[in-house]
Amino acid sequence: MTSELTYEGTKREVATDLGVLRYHEAGDGPPLLLLHGSGPGVTGWRNYRGVLGDFAEHFRCLVLEFPGFGVSDPGDGHPMVMAGASVGMFLDAIGIDEPVHMIGNSMGGIVATNVAINAPQRVNKLVTIGGIGKNVFAPGPGEGIKLLMEFTDNPTRDGLIRWLHSMVYDPAVVTEQLIEERWELATEPKTLEIAARMYSSTAFAATAAAARASGATPYWAQLHRVQAPTMLTWGRDDRVSPVDMAMLPMRDIPNAELHVFPNCGHWTMIEAKQAWVSAVLAFLTRTEKASDR
Repeated sequence: MTSELTYEGTKREVATDLGVLRYHEAGDGPPLLLLHGSGPGVTGWRNYRGVLGDFAEHFRCLVLEFPGFGVSDPGDGHPMVMAGASVGMFLDAIGIDEPVHMIGNSMGGIVATNVAINAPQRVNKLVTIGGIGKNVFAPGPGEGIKLLMEFTDNPTRDGLIRWLHSMVYDPAVVTEQLIEERWELATEPKTLEIAARMYSSTAFAATAAAARASGATPYWAQLHRVQAPTMLTWGRDDRVSPVDMAMLPMRDIPNAELHVFPNCGHWTMIEAKQAWVSAVLAFLTRTEKASDR
């Protein structure tokens, strides 16, 4: 199945109030929505192309491209806010009103978790890849986030390479092909401008200050509201969202399990591909007892 799936062959698009959302679709079965992370040159296809074939053998896989990351229409809002709004719009636009499984990488995990909190009828089972929760022991922001801000403030090729290396445990994962494809999209003017809304040092500081001044309850303090069975996956050596961030969601989500993969950084689905796919498929395909929901 994996060898049969191509970028062009799986590419789709749909019109929404946020503009045209593009996505990739493969496989048949229960719907599985895959949500990508953030960072220079990211796309849903690049996050999940290596595992899409494995999941397409069991599910109707939908890899959504969030607004503002260079594939779907750009939008004029904060990338995280647009991403959160896009999920419901996308599912409505393609006619899915049943609960779906969701896999979210990093920022995509935060988006999916917020959906599970605020629209529980949308989520069947939830899988996150790093990202969610709050630093308990490690300082925040993590090394990878600081390097991401440095690149956004001063987008150089060397800065991109430093950031990419912070995402992985094994430096060999950062190939010339990966660098080139990330660099091409990350430096596209509109994509870079939108990234600055979220990850420039000025925007990041403003967001942190607004959060400190706000009386709103942050999502990580509402994790007890997640009704969906949840699988938290983490690279033990994650330098973007340190593994101690898993402590709050592991404890507070009523039906959560934590899987930590050794010798693995932030991209668990890439560096620990075989073990990660095996564990996630087992979780998504097993039958849950009524008492577990």
